[in-house]
Amino acid sequence: MTTSTTGLVAQGGRESSPTLSAGGRFTLLAIACLTIMVGTVVAPGLLNIASALQVESHASWLITLPSLGAVMFAPIAGRMIDRIGAYPSLVGGLLLYGLLGAGGALLEGTVAVFADRILLGGVTAVVMAGGTTLISEWYHGHARLAMIAQQGMSIELGGVIFLLVSGVLAGIAWQMPFLLYLLAWGLLAMLWIMVPRQSPSAPEAEPGQSQAPAPSSSLNGTYLAAAISMTLFFTAIVMLPMRLNLLGLDEAATGIFLAAISLVAVVAAMLMPKVSRALGEMPTLVLAFLLYTASLFIFQQAESMSLMNVGALLAGLGFGFSIPLLNHMTVERSHPSVRGRNLSYLTMAIFLGQFLTSFLELVPGDGRNVFGTAAALGLVFTVLYLAAYLLKRDNRSA
Repeated sequence: MTTSTTGLVAQGGRESSPTLSAGGRFTLLAIACLTIMVGTVVAPGLLNIASALQVESHASWLITLPSLGAVMFAPIAGRMIDRIGAYPSLVGGLLLYGLLGAGGALLEGTVAVFADRILLGGVTAVVMAGGTTLISEWYHGHARLAMIAQQGMSIELGGVIFLLVSGVLAGIAWQMPFLLYLLAWGLLAMLWIMVPRQSPSAPEAEPGQSQAPAPSSSLNGTYLAAAISMTLFFTAIVMLPMRLNLLGLDEAATGIFLAAISLVAVVAAMLMPKVSRALGEMPTLVLAFLLYTASLFIFQQAESMSLMNVGALLAGLGFGFSIPLLNHMTVERSHPSVRGRNLSYLTMAIFLGQFLTSFLELVPGDGRNVFGTAAALGLVFTVLYLAAYLLKRDNRSA
């Protein structure tokens, strides 16, 4: 595939529209990192930041409220993308992302700070859905699957980088991590320079798609899978620090362990297109839920770091085989005229899964019970999606 904006690539024996330059491709992948950055920026210095903003009694909500904002505003974001286009929506989203993100350091008090975090989450929904919509307009077929897999890799790799950088900045001053939100303005400049305003896709159905816009409800199974996938993944991320502390790990070692899960997810997202082509989309999704289930069971039962490392490997594989695939499935099953809307619903499902982990403390007992409950949930959905796949396959062969 050429990296020139005038080059042509073959897709199924026919010539496709021009592809993005290498710089344009990098820009869209870098923009994807902003979705994970929205919460991780304040995570390393959470206690000091919460105290300075006068919200210390609800410190964890600084991380989770953007997820709630994304859930609340995602439908509006999707309709805006379909109405005015992905490019102008993304431009506005990046502008507001930097303003609301960095401006949060200037606020004080529960109402002002939490309102800012919710609005920032809403803008993040615009950025995430708008960026994926642009990818879907510039890439098609296997190239699109590979690009969306790389998008998943970028998100996880961004999580590792921003956690490390934010930790260093938080050690200098509590306000410093908020400067990372201004990266959105740098990416906005790169978008203007490197990504053409007019994408090559026409608003018509692509090969293999219905000529009529499919209702968003037809993707409910995909949205549900995204929400459950993120719930299972973030259960591990939220509960592991306490579990690892019991095994003797300090904060630094815990951070390295969590970063290792993200790195495994990067590699898994890279492998996902090959796995999906070999097994099929639904079997790959079933495999992801099975990996999640096994990892959570290990986290519940393990009494040694060697077993915990196995759980980390499985958890990373589960994420890399699920979220990028679900992104691709949503794009492939969406008519271009409603693709932005459907991707916004997927964004809503992903952030809903993150936000639901805020209520893990309601599970009675200790952390082991939380891991056990999540493992049971993973097993239920492994069976459900496997049964749905086998039923559909039998109906086709009948």
